[in-house]
Amino acid sequence: MNQPELIAQLQQGDEQAFKKLVDEWQDMVYNTVLGIVQNADDADDITQEVFIQVFQSVSSFKGDSKLSTWLYRIAVSKALDHEKKKKRKKRFGFVHSLFGGQDEDEQIHSVEFEHPGVELEKKEKAAALFSALKQIPDNQRIAFTLHKLEGQTYQEVAEIMNTTLFAVESLMGRAKANLKKELGNYYNNLKER
Repeated sequence: MNQPELIAQLQQGDEQAFKKLVDEWQDMVYNTVLGIVQNADDADDITQEVFIQVFQSVSSFKGDSKLSTWLYRIAVSKALDHEKKKKRKKRFGFVHSLFGGQDEDEQIHSVEFEHPGVELEKKEKAAALFSALKQIPDNQRIAFTLHKLEGQTYQEVAEIMNTTLFAVESLMGRAKANLKKELGNYYNNLKER
């Protein structure tokens, strides 16, 4: 089934077409979200939210971009929204703790998760990379995640992020420089042990 045919069926509310869409794209959505939020449970929830939004808004999909680009945009947007909510909750938790309130959910823990694209023997290095990714600006993290983890070309990343090819090249250059600095700190700390 080609993309226009699938979109037409989705816009008519065809449940089989929606099931086909989910089957075909859920791994991509999950992996993209997981690369951003770095928590498997959150990635599961956000992946469901992405497909709920797709189901609810497919009637407004104009076909100006590829279906995959639209899905990536929704996935990235939902993942970033989740990250923003988490940061607000963390700030509120800090203020709350100043006034004597304590809640286990407010504690910050390094979350360990399994990314499907990471081989077992590279797990420690991947954990360092994902930790470093959390330290760089969101737009750099998104570009890096889409290009390096999801295998998108710079042009595809530009379409997904709704920006220019030049901007993506610049984001990738800054992301690599920032990651090099962050990972340099990590490896220097290992040497000191």
